[in-house]
Amino acid sequence: MRHPLHPALVHFPVACWSLAVAADVAGLWLEEAAWRWSGGLLVAGCALALPAMLAGLLELRQVPEGVALRDAYAHMGAMLLAFVLFAARLLLRLEHGQLLPPDTPALLLDAAGFAALVTGGWFGGRLVYGHGVGR
Repeated sequence: MRHPLHPALVHFPVACWSLAVAADVAGLWLEEAAWRWSGGLLVAGCALALPAMLAGLLELRQVPEGVALRDAYAHMGAMLLAFVLFAARLLLRLEHGQLLPPDTPALLLDAAGFAALVTGGWFGGRLVYGHGVGR
């Protein structure tokens, strides 16, 4: 049986976005040495999310109707929200191509994006481990 591509690709944006949040939070104490990393991680996470989302859309047709498909839509919605929040976070931190330190709105976007990421990951886990999708 062919292994689905989507689960293999999602680890990269999840890791980049999670580390970007950690770098922004660490930047409160370590300042620029930490928050400079989050800009590159946000760019990488958003860029790597695109092929992961495309693979997920292509593999959606293999999800059985019913509860599994509802969970798939919840997963997609949460992950799309995470993408939008992290992309907005990236755009907020740029001024004339230069990275800005995280401020309160940026940290709130980090928190909301991370919450959406965790929620989407939970629904993705339900799809695989609860419904057997992709096994």
